[in-house]
Amino acid sequence: MEEKSKLDKIIEARMKLKARFEDQMATTPSVSDAKPMGSGPINRHGMPQLPVGQIKTVKWPVLDLGFKPDISHQKWKLVIDGDVESPVTLTWDDFMALPQTEDTSDFHCVTTWSRMDVPWKGVRMADLAALVSPRSSATHILCHGSDQYTTNLSLQEALKEDVLLVHTADNKPLERDHGGPVRMITPQLYAWKGSKWINRIEFLSFNKLGFWELRGYSSTAYPWRNDRYS
Repeated sequence: MEEKSKLDKIIEARMKLKARFEDQMATTPSVSDAKPMGSGPINRHGMPQLPVGQIKTVKWPVLDLGFKPDISHQKWKLVIDGDVESPVTLTWDDFMALPQTEDTSDFHCVTTWSRMDVPWKGVRMADLAALVSPRSSATHILCHGSDQYTTNLSLQEALKEDVLLVHTADNKPLERDHGGPVRMITPQLYAWKGSKWINRIEFLSFNKLGFWELRGYSSTAYPWRNDRYS
């Protein structure tokens, strides 16, 4: 019997993780809400496309902490560690050798603008989790950016199929202003949950608040519940 390929192993591990969190994922407000607040056609998750309090925009405003790291592909690295069995440090070449996912999703900023139907390309967060085998005690991740930014996510949100670490947006390399060379996107949550210039994903057995969460923003960040502040 031939040895399983690296891709097959990642897919198998991802499916096991999905099964572990499937029930929790199915009951999250972004996919299961009797009275979601918003307007427009129903999106693929069953929510109104435009969440409450949001305005559609074509432009992509730039928001950050006032510092935009300039990171080359040669210097970029991603550490995935914490409450896992097999921590790793990925180079750019390692990252690009992983299964690449193309998806089109919406981008909802807490400052009330939404960009619709953005084409992305990158690596699923679930595939990255599959690489490191989170321990049974892991419940959350804390994402770190090279600008010292941090933000927290529960694993039932982080492991959803459309949560990606993207290197391409609008069919071109992700611009530095928007977090290039790699940022996370979280289509079912407000966009501050997706760290720009991401360089570390830390698995945790507890919920640790990030930069904005410590300053009064919601820890859960559900757009269709107007869940902006704690």
